[in-house]
Amino acid sequence: MTRWTRGEADVERMLTSGELQRVRGEATDGSGWLEKATTTLASAEGLRTADPNSAYTLAYDAARFACAGLLAQQGLRATTSGGHYAVQQAVIRQFGPTFEPYGTMRRRRNELEYPEFPDEVVETAEADHAIAAARALIDATGKLLDHLGMF
Repeated sequence: MTRWTRGEADVERMLTSGELQRVRGEATDGSGWLEKATTTLASAEGLRTADPNSAYTLAYDAARFACAGLLAQQGLRATTSGGHYAVQQAVIRQFGPTFEPYGTMRRRRNELEYPEFPDEVVETAEADHAIAAARALIDATGKLLDHLGMF
């Protein structure tokens, strides 16, 4: 497999700035992240009506795990200084608008984790939307993994 070239300059900049780092060996297998994403999404689905806030957070985590799997497959991972935003930027720049819902989910999850008011609520419909978005990202990741080489 060849190196994915779309967004290459952005990823190089993120490596130079320390937002991303290279990994080797077993850490370069994205399939484990995809499995973790699928399991986490099932948990979100189970909580969607009883606890929509937690379901949303779990759907976000599932999406993040799928995106982290794409990076891992390329021998990349976000650092603590790059965090979730680096994951977002790396996947959108490389794989396009299919992954833009991850950014929306990341911002909303941040609102839920650090609320301005303690009564921040997620309705079931919003949790359902997040679950559907995470499922789409997991599916897209599954289609891309086998086509990615090391960055």
